[in-house]
Parts: sequence; structure tokens; C-alpha cells
Amino acid sequence: MLTKLLKAKIHRATVTFTDVNYHGSITIDTDLLKATGLLPNEAVMVADCENGKRFETYIIAGKAGSGVIAVNGAAARLTQVGHKVIVLSYVLAEAAELETHKSRVVILDEHNRITETIEHKTLK
Repeated sequence: MLTKLLKAKIHRATVTFTDVNYHGSITIDTDLLKATGLLPNEAVMVADCENGKRFETYIIAGKAGSGVIAVNGAAARLTQVGHKVIVLSYVLAEAAELETHKSRVVILDEHNRITETIEHKTLK
């Protein structure tokens, strides 16, 4: 049996750009990807804190240090520049992996800089 667990979360990122005509995805500053362990092309769920809308897309790596959080394609209609979003990634784990699994959460300031990093163990 597999259990779906949180892999990583970027908490309260500020959307810096939207482009409805781009072919899709969310562009995320490479420094944030490294801090969370998220990967280019990885599927993520994005939750908009301002309007409650959620959507699934995939990651494109953005310029390191830029603070970019750009929502592209049809999903650009579900958020706006300045909105706070939460980016979530999940993993499927076997029972034997539950004791060692840790999720990583990064909390951002208004400029998409990391203010805190938290690791959560699945089991204690």
C-alpha cells in the first residue's frame, strides 16, 4: 500500500508575473527549488490564498535569485500578480519509508525570500 505524503511546500509566495499565452506551468526561482528539493517538470498543486482557487501544473526553473513566481497558461486566469500562493508537491511512499520521510516547507517574505525552513517528520 502506498501513502500520499507532502514532499515539499513553498508557503505564501507572491505571484510576480502571469502570462495566459504561455504554454503552461509555474516558473519558480531556482534558489527556491534547491531549498525545497522541487524539480523542473515536477507536478505541483498551487493554492491561491486570495481567492481559494487550486490548480495543478508543472515547474519550470526560473533565474536564481530573481524571486520569480510566474503562473503561465490557462492557470494565469486563476491568480493575479501580487496574490499569495502555496505551492505543494506530494510523493507516494511505501510503509517502510514512512519512518524516514521528511517534508520540507519554506516560508517566504513579500519578496519571495526564504525566512524559515521547516522539516516535518511523518512518524515520530
